[in-house]
Amino acid sequence: MLKMDQVHVIRHKVLIEKQSIRSVARQLGVSRNTVCKYLGQSAPLRKSSPRPQPVLEAVRTRLDQLCEEWQARTTPKQRLTGTRLHRQLREEGFQVGKTTIFEYLREHRRQRAEVFIPLIYKRGEAAQVDFFDVTVEEAGERRRAWKFLMYLMYSSYEYVWLYDRCDQLSFLDAHVRAFNFFGGVPQRLIYDNLTAAVRRIIGGERELTERFTALVSHYLFEPSFTRPGEGHDKGGVESRGKAIRLQHLTPIPRGENLRAISQLLLADLQCAYLTKKKEGESVLLRFAEERDYLRPLPATPFDARRVSLVSVTSRATVQVEGATYSVPSTWARLDATAYVGVEEIRLTCRGQEVVYPKERSGGKVIQYRNYLPELAHKPQAVRQVAPELIAELGEPFGQLWQLLVATHGEREAARVLARILGAILDHGEAAVGAALRQALSQGRIDLLALSEKVHATAPRHPTVVPEALRGYEVEASRASDYDWLLKGGVQ
Repeated sequence: MLKMDQVHVIRHKVLIEKQSIRSVARQLGVSRNTVCKYLGQSAPLRKSSPRPQPVLEAVRTRLDQLCEEWQARTTPKQRLTGTRLHRQLREEGFQVGKTTIFEYLREHRRQRAEVFIPLIYKRGEAAQVDFFDVTVEEAGERRRAWKFLMYLMYSSYEYVWLYDRCDQLSFLDAHVRAFNFFGGVPQRLIYDNLTAAVRRIIGGERELTERFTALVSHYLFEPSFTRPGEGHDKGGVESRGKAIRLQHLTPIPRGENLRAISQLLLADLQCAYLTKKKEGESVLLRFAEERDYLRPLPATPFDARRVSLVSVTSRATVQVEGATYSVPSTWARLDATAYVGVEEIRLTCRGQEVVYPKERSGGKVIQYRNYLPELAHKPQAVRQVAPELIAELGEPFGQLWQLLVATHGEREAARVLARILGAILDHGEAAVGAALRQALSQGRIDLLALSEKVHATAPRHPTVVPEALRGYEVEASRASDYDWLLKGGVQ
């Protein structure tokens, strides 16, 4: 069978150049019948039936058996190859070439390949969700982060945010942020079988995790899941996640923290929407249409924080997700409640609470304000932590410390500062700070006078006596009264 360019040459020489059929056949090395055939048709004819393959037919049955037997003993990375099948057939005595085996395997895979159905998504009907690992430069340090992506299938509008971890807390927090960003909730969300949502699969049915079930119940959407190992069931979010990594996260983005990088990424995507289209329509216009079809948000957002009970050590510290945080010293050896968010940690105990920015695993946050009751009567400890404590207290305590160290040395300065910390516990930091400013403005930095000045100027809280006890007079005891009692109370 001739190729298309050869047919063109035959037709041009005979019909345009008016050469004879005999001369054209001689020039091209074909028969006159072939030349005549292609004068009546403009393209080579394809054979309707495949050519016979006697060698392949002789080994086809054995090849089918090998593919079926070995199928259960393969993985995506340790799969059947034409070379391996050819070697097996040669060992069994079959005379066959590699090309024949390759043609068989190619057709074998084609027949068993999945046929994808072009789906149609309605406004507000569905969104696909996934995490992707990316590299960012946070505060000058290159590190791995996780990109959450929720992709609306009708409009191609999307929400992206970066997280330290790909865990359930980040997964739930990202949903709350995404729904608030869209201003509504899609009717159905499509996931793969990630552990943050699916506890286990039994007989094709999925048992959801408790926290994910609470999220579904709060926002009333339908969770849908792909077949195990078939990530292409949510091909929209898969392809878009890779495109964002190449188009908006290259070169590696920089920022002070993941929040700053996420905000820059969202702003970059918003700029891209100005020209981005889907099916000939603007993505922004399609999202404006779709937003009216989303489910309304509930009155209050879902609380994605994880609540856990933590033990306070004898050093008044707790450990949450591998990071250490200090708490008020009065909590030592008690149990506290930790509300663990993505960006902050809230700790509560007996009506008190402290809030810290969340640290990575291995990090430590120690605030020495929490140890004022102990530092007030431990001058040596004050001396050890003075730089950190003064940095927390600020002015005028920093100026005072510098003057005391310069005049009396660190040892005596720590003793005075310990007494002042006691005054803070009794009268409050504001009152003591005002007294210190007044004393420093007068140049009063001698140890005794300064301590007296602090106690004299700081307001004292009056003792509240219950109404029922105000009519009673209590006499003050003397040391000699106890001596009298020890002698038996005899004059």
